[in-house]
Amino acid sequence: MIDISILKKIDTKKMYETYDRWPQIAKEQFESNFEEIEFSEFNHIVFAGMGGSGAIGDVFAAILSKTNIHVEIVKGYLLPNTVSEKTIVVTISVSGNTEETLNVLHQASQLKCKIIAFSDNGKMKKYCLKNKIEYRQIRMEHSPRASFPTFLFAILKILQPFLPIEKKDIKSSINILEKQKEKISFENLNENNSALKLANWIDNIPIIYYPWGLQAAAIRFKNSLQENAKIHAITEDIIESCHNGIVSWDKPTNIQPILIQGIDDYIKTRERWTILKDFFKDKNIEYYEINSVNGNILSKLINLIYLLDYSTIYRAVISEIDPSPVNAIDFVKNRLETSHKI
Repeated sequence: MIDISILKKIDTKKMYETYDRWPQIAKEQFESNFEEIEFSEFNHIVFAGMGGSGAIGDVFAAILSKTNIHVEIVKGYLLPNTVSEKTIVVTISVSGNTEETLNVLHQASQLKCKIIAFSDNGKMKKYCLKNKIEYRQIRMEHSPRASFPTFLFAILKILQPFLPIEKKDIKSSINILEKQKEKISFENLNENNSALKLANWIDNIPIIYYPWGLQAAAIRFKNSLQENAKIHAITEDIIESCHNGIVSWDKPTNIQPILIQGIDDYIKTRERWTILKDFFKDKNIEYYEINSVNGNILSKLINLIYLLDYSTIYRAVISEIDPSPVNAIDFVKNRLETSHKI
């Protein structure tokens, strides 16, 4: 078990304090005076972003999943060939300097797509102002990944006119965040803190099983384990894994299964959870279960992401690792900048 003095000593940039403000940040951003935008005559939406920015696109894809709109996520340099003038391209880069997303923005402009871009300044802002592209500047909180609720709820406010989610559902998700904070905050470093409990359980490489609807939470958890706790992590769709990945458990391993389950998962998905747990019990494999809350898809995802992200900060501190630095990412960025100068 860790205490506040250890947390302060190891988390030198106080990432935990930003996470503790997530409910407040979400509320402020959704109640902000950002100008809303409404697009007409579209049948296709592309969300482009990398890392923490890409995770925001994953959440929007889940929100839009039950509509007739074709939704795609781009985590790379190129737009799909299916884009047209009836495509909305939403580019998100917290820093405003993400190379891949800037390339997508330029392509979308050349193809005359409907575009809106979000960043905290940087090259993206300059490009949009120069080319008269719809742009909204959103402040960064601590780091791109810690800015998740800042950008998510600001963008929810701005895009709400054409999103299939009502204001009351967004406000409900914020209320759920506030209740979750009471349980997992750094002010409650005890055995009842579910995020700390999960962090203490993880002592090797986690494999995160998830149902399709909660993919955004699973991917975000993997990314945060890698960036904050500096450990390897794997994700697997529960249904797909029963056709391949499950065979890997026939051999002894140091992998730890974590099961992220929706409280109202599809009946056949619930059947697979039961089968997988019975299989693990038969093999004497210890696993960890996490369940979503009741509510709309946004409430489920944001609550899970808050719990899981907070656990990665605790896991880092338990391992005596500062969660903020990402030296390997800086190495890649520096090499890219050098290669472009040549």
